[in-house]
Parts: sequence; structure tokens; C-alpha cells
Amino acid sequence: MSAISTIDAIYRHFLKRYLFGRDAEYAHRTMLRMLAATPAFPAPPDAPELGTNLWGIDFPNPIGLAAGMDKDAVAVHGWETLGFGFAELGTITPRPQPGNEIPRIWRVPERRALINRLGFPSEGMEAVAPRIEQLRKAGVSIPLALNFGPNKDTPSERTAADYIALIERLGPLADFIVVNVSSPNTPGLRDWESSEKMSELFEAIHEHAAKLPHPPPVLVKISPDLERNELFRVCETVLALGIEGIVACNTTIMRESVGVSSPHPGGLSGQPILIRTRELIRDIFTHTRGQIPIIGVGGIASAEDAWLHIRAGASLVELYTGLVYEGPGLIARIKSGLADLLRRGGFRSISEAVGIDR
Repeated sequence: MSAISTIDAIYRHFLKRYLFGRDAEYAHRTMLRMLAATPAFPAPPDAPELGTNLWGIDFPNPIGLAAGMDKDAVAVHGWETLGFGFAELGTITPRPQPGNEIPRIWRVPERRALINRLGFPSEGMEAVAPRIEQLRKAGVSIPLALNFGPNKDTPSERTAADYIALIERLGPLADFIVVNVSSPNTPGLRDWESSEKMSELFEAIHEHAAKLPHPPPVLVKISPDLERNELFRVCETVLALGIEGIVACNTTIMRESVGVSSPHPGGLSGQPILIRTRELIRDIFTHTRGQIPIIGVGGIASAEDAWLHIRAGASLVELYTGLVYEGPGLIARIKSGLADLLRRGGFRSISEAVGIDR
């Protein structure tokens, strides 16, 4: 039995029942500690057709860890062991902050969903930086994206300064950067999705990123709650500013439109936003004529889910909530299923399938 199969069996037959009987955030932290302590086993090599290249970065497969799972970069070797093709770490803030009061994560098991109102709990960039530096020295085998957000107590007029501080400190350590302007749990953050404010923010970010010895690609993470005309304005702004990719999407504050009833506030993730995410990906791909690489994140829990996101226009995909419900073996199952779907469809690579359903 492989290391991944062993970890998956332990989770499915023992740990999941134990963890689902406890507070969701306690379960999250427990799994992170366990993954951080897991010896670094190399994942089996990926099928060659799963590899792809974006922004000059080689991805062994298109399945990434979504931001929010490993906010402080404590379990990267665990994500390698599970077979992820890349990991998006964060959201990282400039200064340490505790986030919102507990409880702040809830399960919706009948819909295989989570609700969180974490509010960017972060150890801060000075705690995260040495961990990434050590990973680089040790030769981490997968690309690392760093997801950036402002501190909660930063005045609106100083928001750009928070992102710039993160770019200057952590930018040199990132394979690519994701600018989070769409979390529903930081007051006023989604205001930065407007064309005017996004232009102001990214002009400052690009100015400082360009000064780095090897400037990493800078992407923006958007909300699933944008109206269609707002989404198209965002797309046009992204094209005009030369933003190098879109992560679609963050959690939703909608409930009725996705058929979820819950008294808990915060952002909803998981199966209920699968279709909305795919619509968003397709609209972005179509409106930008495929000029902007898209990372599709929302509701993925099977190879078919990932495949349809890719066919809608996503060059890469990410997951988080699916891992909670389906277990650590999910990544291997998705990769095996994707390789089979590619072969059955006559595709030689993931890139050939991107956007074919638009």
C-alpha cells in the first residue's frame, strides 16, 4: 500500500469520524499538525499529459491546494506527499492578527460544504518568510503561490501599502502571487473589485513587483457574487492592467441562490458553489477570449468536477472543502480520473482541453 493510500485509509476509517465529532476549526488545526509531522514521501510521478506550463512555471499536474487551508505555510511537505501539483498558501497579512472570534468555521455536511468567517487569521509575513526560505533551500518540488491580504485594522487609504509590504517581503519567495480582494470576511475588502480601485491597487503593486530581481506573476482572486456586468468590467480591467491571471473564485455570501439554509455568517464553499464557479470560469474565458489564464476553485470533489472546470476555461484548478469530505486520497483519484478523461477524449495534454466547452 502506498503512503497516500495509507494516509487516506486512516482518515476515512478512523480520523474523519473523530474529527467530524469536534469543532471544525479544531479539526482543521489537527489535520495541519498531522500533515506537518508526516515524513516527506515523494508522491508517485504524474502522467506526462497532466503536466502544464503557465507563466514559465512547470506544474506537474493541474490540481492545486486552495488558499485558506494552510494559511501560515506549516504543512507544505504534506501537500507534496498527497500529490498536489502546486499549493496556494495564505491568506498572509503583513502583521500578525487573530482573525474573527471563535467559533468561525461550520460544516454543512448534507451539502458537503463549509462556512467560514475566519477573517484572515495570520501569523504575519515575518513568521511565514523563514518557512518559505527553508522550503526553498530544501528543494520543494511543487510551485508555491502566496495569497496576500491586508490587515483588518488597516485604514482603507493604507490598503495598497499592506499589499506592497507583502510584495517586497515575500514576493521573491513566490512562484506566483494571488492578490485577495474578495474575501467576504474582511470589511470593505470587496470594494477593491471595482475598476477604479482595482486600477489604483494594481498599478502600485506592479510598480513594486517590477523592482524585484525576478518579478513573479501577479493574479487577482475574485468573488463569485459579482453580477455579470461587474464581472465583465473586472475582466476588462484585468486585461488593461496586465494582471496575469484570475483565480475564480472565493467563497460566496449567497444562500438561497445555491440552495443552502444556515444561520451562520461568512463565506460558503464546497459543492453548492460548483455550478456558479463553472459559469464564472466560462464567462471569464469567453469575455477575455482565452487571453487570461484562469485558476478555477469551487466545489471540486471528483475528476469529473475538475475536468468540467478545465473544459469551461480553467488552466489549473484548486480544492479545499472537497479534501475535508473526501479525504487525502482525493488528489490521486482526481489525477487518475483526469488522465483517463484526457485519453478517452483524444487529448494529449491538459492545455488542449482548456475552454473547449465555451
